[in-house]
Amino acid sequence: MEQELISKKELLELTGISYGQLYRWKRKKLIPEEWFIRKSTFTGQETFFPKEKILTRIENIKNMKDDLSLDELASMFSPNPTDITLSNEELLNRNIISLMTLRFYKEQKGEHDTFSFAQLFQLYALEKLLQSGDISLEEGKIILNVLETHYPKLQGRSGELILIRKMGISTCMIVANGNDVYFEEEIKVVARLHLPSCVEELKMKILEG
Repeated sequence: MEQELISKKELLELTGISYGQLYRWKRKKLIPEEWFIRKSTFTGQETFFPKEKILTRIENIKNMKDDLSLDELASMFSPNPTDITLSNEELLNRNIISLMTLRFYKEQKGEHDTFSFAQLFQLYALEKLLQSGDISLEEGKIILNVLETHYPKLQGRSGELILIRKMGISTCMIVANGNDVYFEEEIKVVARLHLPSCVEELKMKILEG
């Protein structure tokens, strides 16, 4: 499934930001290097971006830059974990996850009074996928185990969680660095979750709370 791209020229016109702002935000790591995609066109080499991701990121930067420094924004948008911990009550009161997801997580991983950011991320990713209605609770168990075991191995790199199903059998994987993945026709891609975007959403929800 190829992502829709937007050219640098179109991006600057659509968002109203300058060339200088764009590359300053890149230097400050507010926009990932991997989003700057060089492609050959009939006029030579041009820079393109993943359209949905870059437009969302720039909108978030514009909305938050008056309240946070660029370094604080960089930390917000980083896929790296933070030292944030939240209690059961804080998770529910801030509407980060539902009571159903919290109970399901505890059934699988045991009782917790507080949750580390790594655990919060697992909970939030599971919440998003369960709320979509695309996955079953049994598949939720698989997703939790894959995130717990393999997500730390990304060590801040970009990655995507993919859940596939063939003849009723589900398998989950994490693909690093946004590489394209192709499956045989009989395989159904049930869910795809861009992990850095999920981390970013979680950090923003925690900040808003």
